[in-house]
Amino acid sequence: MAFALRYTELLDPTSVRRPTTVAKENRTQIDRTQAVTRTAVGGAIANLLLSVLKVVVGQLGHSQALIADGIHSLSDLLSDLLVLIAGHHASQEADRDHPYGHARYETVATLALGFLLLGVAISIGWDAAERLFQPDELLRPELSALVVSLLSIGVKEWLYWWTLGYAKQVKSDLLRANAWHHRSDAISSIVVFIGVLGTMAGLPYLDAIAAILVAVMIAKIAWELGWEATNELVDTGLEASRLKDVTDTICSVGGVRSIHMLRTRRSGGQASADVHVLVDPYVSVSEGHMISVLVERRLKRQIAEITDVTVHIDPEDDETVPVGPLLPLRAEALAIIASAWSAIPAACERERVVFHYLGGKIDIDVYLPISACLRNGWDPSGLRDELQNALAQETAFGRVRIYYG
Repeated sequence: MAFALRYTELLDPTSVRRPTTVAKENRTQIDRTQAVTRTAVGGAIANLLLSVLKVVVGQLGHSQALIADGIHSLSDLLSDLLVLIAGHHASQEADRDHPYGHARYETVATLALGFLLLGVAISIGWDAAERLFQPDELLRPELSALVVSLLSIGVKEWLYWWTLGYAKQVKSDLLRANAWHHRSDAISSIVVFIGVLGTMAGLPYLDAIAAILVAVMIAKIAWELGWEATNELVDTGLEASRLKDVTDTICSVGGVRSIHMLRTRRSGGQASADVHVLVDPYVSVSEGHMISVLVERRLKRQIAEITDVTVHIDPEDDETVPVGPLLPLRAEALAIIASAWSAIPAACERERVVFHYLGGKIDIDVYLPISACLRNGWDPSGLRDELQNALAQETAFGRVRIYYG
């Protein structure tokens, strides 16, 4: 165990998870969960109160734009609930029925929300457009509508800065996105404020125009939510700049020569990756496995959205090496060389045989006891040639190397 630890430190000093580091990571995860929960619940309460207040005052104060803005705030309430769900699922482990986790539930809910908001936007916009062509149907907002729209601007701007502060503290893109959602609602409230104020000043069309503008904003949110959810459902990968970060992170691991066949996909704000990593063709299986473990850990640590990694270790680039005939596996290969070398006394002394499947051939490393070499006076170079010549008719085999120990 001590040797394994020293080996890991030599290969990648940053990969050793000391107790203090683990405790720090756990604390960071707790802080992130608390931040998501706190901002989502706080935002949901504020949006619920605002949406009810806007709809009620919009009805009583005769402002169609304020009613539309109230429904817009309701969309923010649903967004806060989605954030809360995302934070809850992020802390859950995969189970037998959901081996890749539960993130796609959030994706489906987001897509459904997008369709719902699109329907609301069309309804609001259609009603406001009809009123524009029927002057008698235009509403005349009262002072209460103006006050509530001004209150909404202040509350939504405060929610923006409050959520953004937590996003910076825990470095969460999810919270940062939700903060900007609050800012978009503040902007829509400004549009409503101008519309109500203009209508009260004698421009009766402005309230209906403001309602149409808010409907367009709601439709934009619906499109963005639906488009992102659809991209996740069809397994869209990370963007090019993020793929470069992934590539650089993998290539920074000791023992990695290059990578190929890198694939990523998004799911519920998270991402998974699988990649083929090219290593020295003569490393041991255990060393290759250690390299793959380090690649996985470093990706999860340095690329925030990546939570699942599959690493395939390659001794050669299987994108460029032509695929030849299937080669015999170990049991069959041992039987072939045993038959071919049966007449060579030195071959019967072999202690271990290692096969290297490279370039469409099987290279062979033969390990012989040095005591037998000294006792029998074997010529290493001549013995190697003899073993090589004995396999001349076996096209599956490449070169033979001899090691004494």
